[in-house]
Amino acid sequence: MSRPLVKVCGMTRMEDVNLCMELGVDLLGFIFHPSSPRNVDPAFAASVKTGKIVKVGVFVKQTAEEVREIMDYCGLHAAQLHGGQDMAFCEEVGPDRVIRTFWPDTYSSVEALARDLDNYSEVCGHFLLDAGEKGQGGTGQSIDFDMLQHLEIQTPWFLAGGIGPHNINAALAVNPPGLDINSGVEGEAGMKDEIKLRMVFDRLAKVK
Repeated sequence: MSRPLVKVCGMTRMEDVNLCMELGVDLLGFIFHPSSPRNVDPAFAASVKTGKIVKVGVFVKQTAEEVREIMDYCGLHAAQLHGGQDMAFCEEVGPDRVIRTFWPDTYSSVEALARDLDNYSEVCGHFLLDAGEKGQGGTGQSIDFDMLQHLEIQTPWFLAGGIGPHNINAALAVNPPGLDINSGVEGEAGMKDEIKLRMVFDRLAKVK
């Protein structure tokens, strides 16, 4: 097992951005959803210069045109579609730039989830498997890791769902290509906890 890619989402403060960059994060996520406590103005995301670190925008209710406009303005490399957007929407944004979210808990079986993932494989660069339901995120809920043990996914994917020091070992046991970390490393919504973040990265440093 090699160390998964690490995306830390819900960036709202430059001090958190700088800490993540220091720790060696691979992707940083900025949420553009007014009802989220982690919602940010595009101007903030545009001001963040990350070098080689990938900048991701999280979108729920925007049109595909709005997504593309915000991506261009903010210098985003990828769009995480978190509202159950259809395949045509993914194609319009650009398959190579799309991280499309799925919620395993909403499927009746592993087979049903696998069919949906297969259908979207040609219009998404990556998948993200999250806890809860469509449009939610950062709830602190953990996904059913055991369910994913029986799932074969060909498209690169991220595992999300309340990942933090308390369950990082269980998350790694699924052998995900990527981890999406947010609420599990916060003191309060939108504010990352330095101790929790360092604990997670200390654990990841032991993965060879």
